Amino acid sequence: MLLLFAGCSPKKSVSSAECSSCTEKKSERIILGFSQIGAESAWRAYNTRSIQQAAEREGVQLLFSNAEQKQDNQIKALRTFIAYRVDVIAFVPIVQDGWDNVLREARDAAIPVIVCDRKIHTSEPDLYAGYIGTDSEEEGRRAARFLMRKYQGAAGPLNIIEIRGTDGSSASDGRIRGFHELLDADERFSFVYSESGDFLPSRGKEIAQGILQENGGAFCIGGRNIDIIFSTNDGMTLGMLSVLKEHGIRTGSGSTITVVSVDAQQEAIDSLKAGEINCVIECNPELGGQIIGLVKKLAAGEPIPRLTHVEETVFSEFDDLGSILPRGY
Repeated sequence: MLLLFAGCSPKKSVSSAECSSCTEKKSERIILGFSQIGAESAWRAYNTRSIQQAAEREGVQLLFSNAEQKQDNQIKALRTFIAYRVDVIAFVPIVQDGWDNVLREARDAAIPVIVCDRKIHTSEPDLYAGYIGTDSEEEGRRAARFLMRKYQGAAGPLNIIEIRGTDGSSASDGRIRGFHELLDADERFSFVYSESGDFLPSRGKEIAQGILQENGGAFCIGGRNIDIIFSTNDGMTLGMLSVLKEHGIRTGSGSTITVVSVDAQQEAIDSLKAGEINCVIECNPELGGQIIGLVKKLAAGEPIPRLTHVEETVFSEFDDLGSILPRGY
């Protein structure tokens, strides 16, 4: 693992490292230790590239770690960054809980921490400097508002299946919470099924296959037709839709099954334009420039906002779909 730091002149020696990249050290450069949760989707890959490119553009030395969807790997990476005495740590937390001990270690080492993309729970507010990312609860509300508009004046029951992401992650928990916040008050909407797909396309496929097998090839729950699919990321959505296509089950515009997804990666936008998805809620992955801006402020001893949300929008069948620009991911 020492080879991962080849070409670097660390502030103090370390015996091992979890980092997967390190550029040549220059004494005047800011050093950022960044832990990404993995590479589970086109969205995540774009998010990583955004950060890497922004760091290179701004002359920030980046120590990058891929946690491969494991919190233990992230905690090890953060401790490696602390031992290396980076100037700032930033990370995308896999789940919300379990960070207090390692963040105390960073605070004791006087290394400020930025939480990115997903939020965390801590017992002490000063364990991290600030959060930057999307507003997951508002993303859920936007999904609900689309459905309320689409079914305005329609009679119930409208049966919903929801495909959650990784339970315990703020992205999934927040989207589900915001979605229910608006729809639970409307008696027409009935939640008949909910399952975690861990944000993975393969799990979206498995969930669809399981529903079909349990209902004799019909896409229903306990004899109740499914009217709405709400999935908290595009990967799971697209995985599920691929199975439904194989079984000749139509979704989207002109069908009886409305599909709402979150992320807005290119493949989902293409499915929206093709009429297979009704609404896609954007989750903006372009965080790199803003993250590096915050890193530079912290490295200079300046405070940063406690909460920074990036701009996002909604794409739906109500829009001029031809005007949607390529997403790049």
